[in-house]
Amino acid sequence: MPVRFPDAEHLPLPGASGDLRLREADQGKAELPYVVSLSTDDGGWRPVPVLTAERHTDGSVCAYGSAHGFEAALRLTHLPGARDEAPHYEGALTVRRVAAAPVRAGLRLELRLGPLGSGHEPGWLIPGVFYGQNRLPNCTRPYPRYEAGVCDAAGMTAAAWAFRADRCATPAVFARDGAGGAALALTGERSSLGECGVGFALLEGERPALRLHAPYREEPVSYYGSATPRAADTPLHLWQEGEEHTVRFTAHLLDADPHAYAPVLRALHEATPAKEEPAAWTGLDEAAELSAYGLHRWHYRPDPPVLLETAAFDREALGESGDRQAMHVSWISGVPYAHALLLHARRTSHAEQSAAACAVLDHIAQNLTPGGTFWGQWTREQGWNVGWHPDRRRLHARTLGDATLFLLRALVAERSHGVDHPEWERAVRSNLAAAVTGQDTETGRLPAAHDSATGAALDHEGGAGLSWIPALVEAADVFSEPALLAAAVRAGGHYGEDVRAEFLCGAPEDVSLAPTSEDGYNALIAYTLLHEADPADPRWLDLARRAADWTLTFRYTYDVHFEPHTLLGRYGFRTRGADQASPSNQHLHAFGLICLPETVRLARHLGDPYYLHSARENLDCFRQFVARADGDFNAYRGMVSERFYQTDCFQAKGMLLTLSHAWSAGVLLYACETARELPEFQEQM
Repeated sequence: MPVRFPDAEHLPLPGASGDLRLREADQGKAELPYVVSLSTDDGGWRPVPVLTAERHTDGSVCAYGSAHGFEAALRLTHLPGARDEAPHYEGALTVRRVAAAPVRAGLRLELRLGPLGSGHEPGWLIPGVFYGQNRLPNCTRPYPRYEAGVCDAAGMTAAAWAFRADRCATPAVFARDGAGGAALALTGERSSLGECGVGFALLEGERPALRLHAPYREEPVSYYGSATPRAADTPLHLWQEGEEHTVRFTAHLLDADPHAYAPVLRALHEATPAKEEPAAWTGLDEAAELSAYGLHRWHYRPDPPVLLETAAFDREALGESGDRQAMHVSWISGVPYAHALLLHARRTSHAEQSAAACAVLDHIAQNLTPGGTFWGQWTREQGWNVGWHPDRRRLHARTLGDATLFLLRALVAERSHGVDHPEWERAVRSNLAAAVTGQDTETGRLPAAHDSATGAALDHEGGAGLSWIPALVEAADVFSEPALLAAAVRAGGHYGEDVRAEFLCGAPEDVSLAPTSEDGYNALIAYTLLHEADPADPRWLDLARRAADWTLTFRYTYDVHFEPHTLLGRYGFRTRGADQASPSNQHLHAFGLICLPETVRLARHLGDPYYLHSARENLDCFRQFVARADGDFNAYRGMVSERFYQTDCFQAKGMLLTLSHAWSAGVLLYACETARELPEFQEQM
């Protein structure tokens, strides 16, 4: 006897059939098929059906059921939507053990939608964890993937998945049927049953089902960051007679727009309690001074001048052998962070840091490929090479595009101080020429990869080519070359299709065509700059907003619980404002700071402080764990880790990667230096 939500101002009592109706068929369906379902040691599921329902004086409705030695009550309260959010429902599921015998059991709340219909996909979204099919068939990086009618545990491909809540940037799950959509969200990572979870499945009749679990479930496998999955993880709770637990949640009824998740996530973020005091350990100037010191002290090497990608915390045991003797030209080292160091050094009149930053930029600009682009990486053993791709002629466009953009920005900043660097300009122009030459003549997409020998485009697949757009836009202005802007505009129109489809992928060179938070940063920067260069075209501001919303699906809206014996728990690390790196790399990282200035300007353009608030939380979050003195969290002064483990992936929850990364210190330094120039951050200096 299913419970159907009513599409009305108040929930009605059930009719003769016992249903609580929400939608007619042409608007899509949303129904709860039982009060709760119970999982037991035998691996089966035992539903507790609806027996009665009643309306309370506050307008809410409770559905009651009893079976298998349990009593259950499901309370739903209809609430108006906030801002652009549709009306939604606050829910409370209360389950009590009434039988005398103890039993191990878990709870599942399930919301079923209507049939998909011809040509429709469920469009799964679990923020930070799952995006549509999540992994394209030709993606070479193995991690969880959706495919209807499949359950290939070893291949991590299935039609049903469940995950623990702390993997989720917001513990919620979204889907659509043939006519509408819905979402279920936990109001907290944990309940009295411990860590909770979310999941989904495509049921018989092609009906999407959204699920909440208490305790959590990880199935059909548990993903730990490697190509070899771990066994399913399905803990149960031992119930004693008289024991009672409540799981609180919200349910949201949406239209068929793939972007309908955005106001829901905004509302959930705003409804999640936040502490009054900022998470940051340091002010802007102190964080800038510390990260600049760390970048120069631990990552800079003068012969040749490079910023090493990593430096080990444990110098006594490992010495420099624990440091990665390599430098990417951007992304995880190189130009963006040398630029940030130079900004800081010029402001503080630090001659040694200025000289080091200029030397690194000179070294990169003076060593171009035969094809006229930057190389991808320098290593101590091999010198200049393409980077991490096994094809030794393939240069990843995101790495090149970011290096070009930030070398251009360094050039402009230096000219404002009366200093010119002709070799930097020649390198920027040479890279842009390769990008424009390789632009697809039919679609306008920019190269995703270049041949190191010729500079020619190798393919245009995924979103790596998006990184060329900001460099083209800014260079068009700096060099007074409108043809560069025309190329960016043409590309921006085509990549806009990816943004509207809510699936961006391919930005980092190490995860193939996986969707990542870095794809969102690139798109947000690109479309904000396109809007500023071409404000008469309404496409750009809309696409910038959509890109920002998609990016924020990776941003944690709550503080994960850490056990007090862990390092992150002991230091009170607050995760609100941090980003999940990707569904493939499930750890928190600070890379979102790279687009802080564009996010703040986008908030101005839209007149919407929500984006500014998120940028503030992001910068507050990562002014934690910059080492304030030798020995701080077992690091040395100025060191900044790349990875914070908020869930069981790669390492145990609550651990910290004991390596300082050039990009981690670099993006913090860049964000602090640019925030200092923004009126919105003046009080934090």
